Amino acid sequence: MYNLVPAWAKHYEEFWLTIRRRNLWFIKLRYGAVAMLLLLILYPKYFLGIRLSDTQNTALLLITLSILIYNLLFHYLRRHVKFDANSFNPLHLSVLQMVFDLIALMLVVYFTGSAESPILLFFVIHMIVGSLILPGFVIYAFAGLIILSFWGITVGEYYSIINHHYIEGYLPIQLHKNFNYVLAINVSMAFLVFIIVLIANRMANQLYRREQQLVESIEKINSAEKEKQKYISGIVHEIKSPLAAVHSYLDLVLQKFLGPLDEVVEEKLVRARRRSEEAIELINNVLKISKLKLEDSVIKEEVDPAAILARAIKLAKVNADAKCVRLSLINKRKQKHKIEGDPLLIQIALSNVINNAIKYNNMDGLVEITIDEDENNLIIIVCDNGIGIPPSEIEKIYNDFFRASNVKKMGIEGSGLGLSVVKQIVERHNGTIDIKSPSYLSTTQYPGTCVKITLPFLTKKS
Repeated sequence: MYNLVPAWAKHYEEFWLTIRRRNLWFIKLRYGAVAMLLLLILYPKYFLGIRLSDTQNTALLLITLSILIYNLLFHYLRRHVKFDANSFNPLHLSVLQMVFDLIALMLVVYFTGSAESPILLFFVIHMIVGSLILPGFVIYAFAGLIILSFWGITVGEYYSIINHHYIEGYLPIQLHKNFNYVLAINVSMAFLVFIIVLIANRMANQLYRREQQLVESIEKINSAEKEKQKYISGIVHEIKSPLAAVHSYLDLVLQKFLGPLDEVVEEKLVRARRRSEEAIELINNVLKISKLKLEDSVIKEEVDPAAILARAIKLAKVNADAKCVRLSLINKRKQKHKIEGDPLLIQIALSNVINNAIKYNNMDGLVEITIDEDENNLIIIVCDNGIGIPPSEIEKIYNDFFRASNVKKMGIEGSGLGLSVVKQIVERHNGTIDIKSPSYLSTTQYPGTCVKITLPFLTKKS
């Protein structure tokens, strides 16, 4: 099958979606054409008092029914055509639609007067839409075939080789035998069609070139991002080595291989060891996130969400106690379904959301964590009565390095990466995240925020 897809667009989903949407334009226009033709056949008096012969009525009715039938077929096929450059794809469907449409339209024009037809300019609409979808050589070929076919019909009628179908009441006289008129309409038609194709196709090509440049830019950005993540991973991994060595030396000292320890010294060393553990865990998390950004997949296993949530709350309790923020867990689950995912990444996501609820809360604030479920999903909702998020900024809150304006004014420290990472983790686990502000815990002074995370249950394999 002939490949109509440009090389840069073969794996660009937005290109395929655009072609698919434009195919729908054809289908919708065709339904309108069917309605118009039926009106022309059934109520010709509304079209400037015209009258159609029995032959014209029968032919137009058959053409209209044919258009409706193949349009329904195309409407069905459109949903099932694959985005594959090497097989039948939306571009091939566009070509097929154009072929059927141009045949049908040429027959309608023939049975409504050919050179005298009021429907002649509908070719222009098809050429415009076709130019926005099909490659240049294809649409120019169609334009050439239209001109040649129309020329063949008009010349055939002029020399009485084929019958002429005159619409009574539309024009005072028949013009198909008028040499000047036939020549003028053919030249004008050819000029108009080719000019329309030239302009529309050039505009479409410019848009495609911009899309190509955009795709290439995105690929360069993604490549640069991967290089950056590799660099970060390398640096962080180098930092981990001396920390791990310090941790090992502390173990040796605490196990008293080097002699007894004073209680005060031992207490300080225990704290140092705990801090070194936290630092190593933090580095492992950074490496894990870098891996998440570098790879398209994550390691998944059966996970108990309650256990992960309990650990995330336990880790966050220190920060909550420091601000006198009350943490409340509400368990509404009736079944203890498991989920499938990377335990560490899910914990990072939940810890991030809970710590944000504490961080952007007030002294003596409240954070409610609700764990619930529906038929197919685990639902975790974290709500607070803190400073909230301005409504106009909620859509931007997932962007890397974005920080809400009210946070900046209050001088609260942060990188603006937390929710971006959370969103990536949730989406990698086929889940969704939704943020609303104000929350149901809002007060007059503090609107608060609610973050809802939905994760699908583990599917049991048979």
